[in-house]
Amino acid sequence: MPELLPWAWAVLALAALAIGLAKTAIPGGGILPVALFAAVLPARTSTAALLLLLIVGDMFALVAYRRHAHWPTLLRLAPAVVAGLVAGFAFLAIGDDNVVRRAIGVILLAMIAVTLWRRWRQSKADAETAPHGVVIASTYGALAGFTTMVANAAGPVMSMYFLAMRTPVQVFLGTSAWFFAIVNLVKVPFLAGIGLFNGPVLLMDAVLIPLVVIGALLGIRLARRMKQQVFDKIVIGLTIIGAVYLLF
Repeated sequence: MPELLPWAWAVLALAALAIGLAKTAIPGGGILPVALFAAVLPARTSTAALLLLLIVGDMFALVAYRRHAHWPTLLRLAPAVVAGLVAGFAFLAIGDDNVVRRAIGVILLAMIAVTLWRRWRQSKADAETAPHGVVIASTYGALAGFTTMVANAAGPVMSMYFLAMRTPVQVFLGTSAWFFAIVNLVKVPFLAGIGLFNGPVLLMDAVLIPLVVIGALLGIRLARRMKQQVFDKIVIGLTIIGAVYLLF
């Protein structure tokens, strides 16, 4: 078991709860656990530890939304996502913890910018035609593959893509659930191949998994009651603090 101070365990526990909530109630909210894990653990270790907990959350998202996926969208994204995953794996394999840690900070800030830009676009008149081109799908797919491999932070990228495609809410949630469930499972052998799933990581995740389950169940129950705008502002604010901390 990793030797962490009580406050560090408290941060990880909060992150585990947030993972469950993000998977079942707060699309895009998963960026907060990325910042919290990377602030407490070595960067490469945080990526591996977080991945296993995300997979647990994915299972609950699939149970809730599995029937609403739009498979043509997933197939359109697949080639670029694979290319992004390979590029991200190469970066993880050659980068040391300091480089990866700062890269996660930069990625988080970029993802926040993406989220804010998406909301600004959404607030404008929706008279524009939704983009359907291969170039658009390839750009989003490659960026999602890279960011999810390096930092488990593809949520805002995919949210922006689905909204740009004018995806209905249920289809949005179902397609996202399948996308992350598949991609996260694909990432496991990559990270295992560079030795990131060691005994301490597995033991730590075993302790945190019940909190992910609790968060997911709470998310399913509270999804229709939660004031997402207020929660999103809290998530963005805390994530900015976490990203700046990682950079400096």
